[in-house]
Amino acid sequence: MPAIPSGALGALDPTSDRAVFRQIADQLREAIDKGRFSEGDKLPSETELVEHYGVSRMTVRNSLSVLQGEGLVFSEHGKGVFVRPRPPVRRLASDRFARRHREQGKSAFTVEADAAGSHPTVDNLEVKEERPSQNIATRLGGPRRVLARHRRYLLDGRPVEFATSYLPLDIARGTQIAEPNPGPGGIYARLEELGHRLDHFEEEIRARMPAPHEVRSLRLAAGVPVIHLIRTAFDTGGRAVEVCDTVMAADAYVLAYQLPAT
Repeated sequence: MPAIPSGALGALDPTSDRAVFRQIADQLREAIDKGRFSEGDKLPSETELVEHYGVSRMTVRNSLSVLQGEGLVFSEHGKGVFVRPRPPVRRLASDRFARRHREQGKSAFTVEADAAGSHPTVDNLEVKEERPSQNIATRLGGPRRVLARHRRYLLDGRPVEFATSYLPLDIARGTQIAEPNPGPGGIYARLEELGHRLDHFEEEIRARMPAPHEVRSLRLAAGVPVIHLIRTAFDTGGRAVEVCDTVMAADAYVLAYQLPAT
């Protein structure tokens, strides 16, 4: 019985001017894309690939490095190389901050975790007053000091994002928002109880490669980018009542949007 499933991988093209290690990477990528190797599957070993293609071990390693750099696979020392799972969380922008969730005592992260069938936890929580960056201060209307809520979010024990919420002190100081546990529905529920009924949110999103401390905090594999999202919450009076600066593991999320046709 062949070590590599029949038809999973093809042969090299000796007439091609494309480097051999890239041809191998192309074939492995195609096999993953077409489902010949599914999420979580172990790829053929280096030895099996060397025998299949008749190339050196270094050539195979270079091929696998290409796929790791693209974030398609990850390696586990002593175990092999595996197909990276697709993002488990579908973040639906039009629903995640719906008032009904707050009224049910659920935060947006809890709602998303429930939909993904995962257990949500929060750690590295720190709540303190601090001086905001110029960018945050500008978004909040220029305060010199803010209440900052730093935390990291995990699904089934895996870090998927970390975020900091910045709120004006005249709103948050001395309230439950300044406590480690803001209560059911999170800080948005508390803001509305304080008379700041939320009207809309504005989000700015960009993808980038992570900084070293972000790799450590989110335990990111090589080649995995992050999604950097900055959200500003406005009340019905037009005031910015919170800015949330979030960094998300890009391999943990699908960002979904519903757009009007008119």
